[in-house]
Amino acid sequence: MTHPSPPSRSKGEEVQRLFDTVPGYYDRMNRLMTLGRHAAWCRDVARRAQLPDGGSLLDIATGTGVIALEAARRYPGATIHGVDFSEGMLEGARAKPGADAVTWQFADANALPYDDASFDAVTHGYLLRNVEDAERVLAEQLRVLRPGGRLALLETCPPRGLLRAPVTLGVKVVIPLLGQLVARDKTSYTYLEETTLGFMSPEQVASVLWRLGFDDVTWRRRFLGTHMIVSARKPAGRR
Repeated sequence: MTHPSPPSRSKGEEVQRLFDTVPGYYDRMNRLMTLGRHAAWCRDVARRAQLPDGGSLLDIATGTGVIALEAARRYPGATIHGVDFSEGMLEGARAKPGADAVTWQFADANALPYDDASFDAVTHGYLLRNVEDAERVLAEQLRVLRPGGRLALLETCPPRGLLRAPVTLGVKVVIPLLGQLVARDKTSYTYLEETTLGFMSPEQVASVLWRLGFDDVTWRRRFLGTHMIVSARKPAGRR
């Protein structure tokens, strides 16, 4: 959620490099930027996964493990995998209380190292805005889901309506300022501002999911329209 993308490298390479540098302040900045709502949204994502008893869940771009750890608490006895392509972030996740309940693994969201139909649920937070091909990444998630399995995701999105102008101004000013004051990293949070305002709307994400073959696609906006929680299902008859 917090990483710039200078033109000298590919987006994936630069995001990966910067993820490795931010675990120490990542959670604190997420709390500040969302006025403490980030953890509640992650709980909502875990809830929407609707994991069956003894089921398995894959949390992609797990970062410091907030969603994966919440899933482990919500679904005791389930198998929870948290994957990321940043070893630095995974180190931060492994150090958290309750981390032993999750299997942490390095993985690239573009080519997940799992067989077809391996998981009952897939979750992620702030993944799609940091990849070069969101449709390809979502297609991978459809592949590893079992028929009837659920997808739940948290993302930023551009504000709309009468709130668009004041919220846009706030995003442009407040987020880079917080980055400078708290993380001493204004550049990274300027990137966050740019991708928040430039990412897809919930309707556009839903359109991609329908096109790929998901059904039961729903979404809700959060935090003055700057965040979204989207859920979908892999049809029961689809292999």
